Amino acid sequence: MDKNLQMAEQLAMKVASAGGRAYFVGGFVRDRLMGQNGKDIDIEIHGIAPQTLERILDTLGERTIMGISFGVYGLRHYDLDIAMPRSETKTGRGHKDFAVDVDPFLGTQKAAQRRDFTVNALMQDVLSGELIDHFGGIQDLREHRIKHVNDASFGEDPLRVLRAAQFAARFAFEIAPETMALCSQMDLSTLAGERIMEELNKALLKAQRPSIFFDALRRMGQLHFWFPEVEALIGTPQEPRFHPEGDVYTHTMMVLDQAAQLRENAVFPRGLMISALCHDFGKPSTTAADSTGRIRSLGHEIAGVSLSETFISRMNNEVRLKKYVANMVKLHMRPNALPAMGSGSKAYMKLLDEAVEPADLLLLAKADHLGCVGNSDYSAIEQLLSAKLAEYKLLMQKPQVCGEDLINAGIKPGKQMGEALAYAHKLHLSGCDHQTALTQTLAWLKDRKI
Repeated sequence: MDKNLQMAEQLAMKVASAGGRAYFVGGFVRDRLMGQNGKDIDIEIHGIAPQTLERILDTLGERTIMGISFGVYGLRHYDLDIAMPRSETKTGRGHKDFAVDVDPFLGTQKAAQRRDFTVNALMQDVLSGELIDHFGGIQDLREHRIKHVNDASFGEDPLRVLRAAQFAARFAFEIAPETMALCSQMDLSTLAGERIMEELNKALLKAQRPSIFFDALRRMGQLHFWFPEVEALIGTPQEPRFHPEGDVYTHTMMVLDQAAQLRENAVFPRGLMISALCHDFGKPSTTAADSTGRIRSLGHEIAGVSLSETFISRMNNEVRLKKYVANMVKLHMRPNALPAMGSGSKAYMKLLDEAVEPADLLLLAKADHLGCVGNSDYSAIEQLLSAKLAEYKLLMQKPQVCGEDLINAGIKPGKQMGEALAYAHKLHLSGCDHQTALTQTLAWLKDRKI
């Protein structure tokens, strides 16, 4: 960061010598005022022609062009986005359907006016530190408020609905009523799924309470197109004895916020968070009252597998993520069920072996338990599950029957060997040592030939 800021200052001095001014803009200024160190440094250059800026950049290093039609440059080996002021005119329904006009003499107010929210429309002179606040962004920061800059331009970009929700979640801010009203009227169907996933990822990985993201979209009436599985959770009842917090949506949001406190410990943090969101997707289709009036959702973990895959596929086709989440949704109830049933070690080893990421499955189970009103003490279960995970890891380090063992015993490669290795692995999970497992596997093969 120091290296980038030093380069920003060098750039600003050369721009000033040429008659222009350099400003920090966007999230970098916002984060600075909030006492945070933003990773992305955006600089806007006013008052000099693009050709002059290019000559200046060439004296400072190897110039890169990230968007020549947008007037966006960079310097190799530096994390700086260097742009010229520009205005944008909507040309179509899509998120990218804009005509862009680069105008270095546009002025700070008109340049800032194209920003989405007042807290992102702040500018700061790189050299003097002077803050430029045309739209009350500083006051909105103080009052923890997300408010749009311009009525006319805000509605031209439907992605701003998602951005409002994720900023509210990340910063624990309220969205201004007038901004909520605009967001509720916008059509999100033209957005690309990848952009939705980007905003979702920010909310899930940067917010302490990701539930704020979904609560905001719910109040806007904007869950239905991209998050129908989440919307379906609203009003789906749960057995009050086990879920006094209310419907499945309320429980899911509580689980999501609990998972956010655990994600740093996960092997795949994003996968953990999306699994927490998806874990009860199967409940709306499986929930019913039994003959005693008890509300049950039998098989919801199985029903949720295909729903989670559909949900992710709507936004991208990330194979690893879909496989991970499907596995977590399928198994999410079992870690907490085994202690309740008094299961033996073999059952734990089998479960952990079935999990794509055993440690992450236990984190999801913890979040699921704590995401219920009244479920506070998890220490005994967590201690037991941690011990079983350590036992499983130790077991996996011990020698197992492999293909070479079977070949040396005269078994030819093929389907028969695959079945034998699967049988030997089951023996390993039950605690058999290598030699015992090999002997029993060969005996099993011999019996199958009779």
